[in-house]
Amino acid sequence: MKHKYIAKRYWNTVASAMGEVGTMMGKYNDIIDLTFGDPDFTTDEIIINAAFEDAKKGHTHYTNFYGDEELRREVCKYYKEDYNIDISVDETFISTSACQGLWLVLETITDDGDEIIIHEPFFTPYPDQIKLTRGIPVYLDTYEEEGFQINVERLENLITNRTKAIVINTPNNPSGARFSDETLYKIAEIAEKYDILVIADDIYGLYTFDSEEKNMPFMNIKGMRERTITVCSASKDFAMTGWRVGYIIAPSYLIDAMEKINENNVFTAPSISQRGMLHAIRNRKLIQPKLYEAFKERVFYSYERICKTKNMSVLPPRGTFYLFPNIKGTGLSSEEVAKKLFEEAHVLVIPGNGFGKSGEGYIRIACTVSVDKIKEAFDRINRMSIFS
Repeated sequence: MKHKYIAKRYWNTVASAMGEVGTMMGKYNDIIDLTFGDPDFTTDEIIINAAFEDAKKGHTHYTNFYGDEELRREVCKYYKEDYNIDISVDETFISTSACQGLWLVLETITDDGDEIIIHEPFFTPYPDQIKLTRGIPVYLDTYEEEGFQINVERLENLITNRTKAIVINTPNNPSGARFSDETLYKIAEIAEKYDILVIADDIYGLYTFDSEEKNMPFMNIKGMRERTITVCSASKDFAMTGWRVGYIIAPSYLIDAMEKINENNVFTAPSISQRGMLHAIRNRKLIQPKLYEAFKERVFYSYERICKTKNMSVLPPRGTFYLFPNIKGTGLSSEEVAKKLFEEAHVLVIPGNGFGKSGEGYIRIACTVSVDKIKEAFDRINRMSIFS
């Protein structure tokens, strides 16, 4: 919006693909919303009750500027127990969500004109966050026929003397792709060769469906510890989206710089939310299996329905609770298909081009409603002429 009192850098800012959804919700009273990556589960009572007790005990003040010290120690303990990675407390920082954490990381490392590589399809805030921190987003295409894996030759061709970092998101929102160990090792070789940082967005670490093991943290690759910044959150792995709390793991000199910047932004993450994440991580073996099994059931049910739907196809699920169906068989654009789904079936999805040009010809489905709701959604979809 252009206005003399709005900063000119925001005059051409438009709503993201996710942001536009809110205006559509009230049009029909039977909408099935498959857009938002907000788990429909209420945060587990173990977390709520423990955080409530902590609030009554006085955890209602600012925490340490780096974050609740007990929580930071718990993060270190978690990485040691689950990944055998030794992390020191001074390499951790508690952020006000992973989104704010990613902005903080970019604000810390980006000089004017620095280039940050992001792979398409991407989480919608990435480009604008890079621009907000005076950087230049550089887009790396990925393709369904390659499993949406990063092609290292194409990656290397994008690197210039202004490249500062690459953001990797695996398991990936929106495609659901999970990068192979081979892909990650090749990215590490490129990062070392060109002396660039790797920002690992690990927000969906719980949801890996093609292996019994969790996704390998990028920092665990030899030589990558000193050049990896890991951003994570309680939102998806613990159904805590509304608590707005996450953490960053990085070399201590970067953590110190982030703390100084964050003092001028939000000061500290909410104390109660930090206590909630502490109890979430501490009780993860009780809490997470229920979430994992529920979302796995939904994702694979949706996958089976997609495979039986005319003019729609999708890769087998590998991670996250999203699916990224190919709808090119309809002969329509992503936006046209999303509009038809909304108007004819009253099903809300996000058009794939909202995640970058590599997403054209796809839609994103978030399996964040019950199997019964998903069944009803596909029953409606299968009555549409373009899908029947």
